[in-house]
This record gives sequence, C-alpha cells and structure tokens, in this order.
Amino acid sequence: MQKKNFNFGDIVKMKKMHPCGTDQWQIIRMGADIKIKCTGCGRIVMLPRSEFERKMLRVVVPATENEPS
Repeated sequence: MQKKNFNFGDIVKMKKMHPCGTDQWQIIRMGADIKIKCTGCGRIVMLPRSEFERKMLRVVVPATENEPS
C-alpha cells in the first residue's frame, strides 16, 4: 500500500462528508494523533494517525498555497 503524503497546514479531502456539507479539512496538529479542522463549520476533530490515513483521500491544497502572503 502506498503511503499518503500530507503535512501540517494542508487541506485534505476525506472519504465521508461532514454533516455541514463539506469533505475538506485542514490539518492543524500532527503527531501520533492528527487534529483536523472542518473548512466549512470550523469543527475540530482528533483522529489516530492510522485512522486518518485510512479515511483521507488526497491533499486538495498543499500548505504552501494555503498560507496568506
């Protein structure tokens, strides 16, 4: 299985939609657990890294494009 590459600050697409209607989340903490913030409603969720890697589909916006200039 191929390892998915993601970094702090990336906006990622998850397999399931959040009840607010979006499937895009921003990574706000990385470690053994990954903390993500919903880009639609601002809800914050913490997942074990293994579960996050299983549920993440791809990086939508890399962190370098996400930062204000």
